[in-house]
Amino acid sequence: MTGRTALVTGGGTGLGAAIAQALHAAGATVVVVGRRAEPLEAVVAELGERASWRVCDVADPASVEALADALSDVEVSVLVNNAGIAGPVAPLVEIDVDAWDEVFDVNVRGVFLLCRAFLPAMISRGTGDVINLASVTGKRPLTRRTPYAASKLAVIGLTSTLAFEVGASGVRVNSLSPGPVQGERMDRNFRLEAERTGATYEAAQDAYVSRAALNRMITEDEVGAAVVAMLGMTGMTGADVDLSAGMIA
Repeated sequence: MTGRTALVTGGGTGLGAAIAQALHAAGATVVVVGRRAEPLEAVVAELGERASWRVCDVADPASVEALADALSDVEVSVLVNNAGIAGPVAPLVEIDVDAWDEVFDVNVRGVFLLCRAFLPAMISRGTGDVINLASVTGKRPLTRRTPYAASKLAVIGLTSTLAFEVGASGVRVNSLSPGPVQGERMDRNFRLEAERTGATYEAAQDAYVSRAALNRMITEDEVGAAVVAMLGMTGMTGADVDLSAGMIA
């Protein structure tokens, strides 16, 4: 990764920060992007040299355009579309339109806007990598999570089609589908499920994790390592890589 610049959306916390750390450790120059300056500043302070940050709302075309303008003199050769939101946890018939649209605005339109902004330069140079963060939830049922599941399956479809659009130009486009990742987001989901069913937090967690062949969740560091590994697979494009401890085995 030495000599390459990677742009990571949603880079201030969680998976985005872990991905940024892994890319930086592999030698890349990293630009982390997010809606709030404070967590981005903290990530960059931890990384040190070869790291910078920019505020951007990936769902807002004007904000993405401003980001692209600000980085016009930077050769971004790796785009990691990680920004995403979990959305409501409720039956579909109880989800309002605004909540549904918010999930798709961030999880799908954000990927579209970032790709539209940064792919032309990659195509012109004849090389580049895009990795879109999808989810195993896009590939297997997860009740009460329809907007999130639908948005992540949309990301997989976008990835495979875009790979064929830009492949002849030497640009690779792949998606990574993590399973449940240890951290704040899954803690929230387990708490909500426990409240809904009247079970304990531990029971809600065990019911979910037991679906995985390895009987565990994956870690943020494993996701970061997977992104770096995928970038080393120069013959791979249009692929969706499952990283779920065997949840889809």
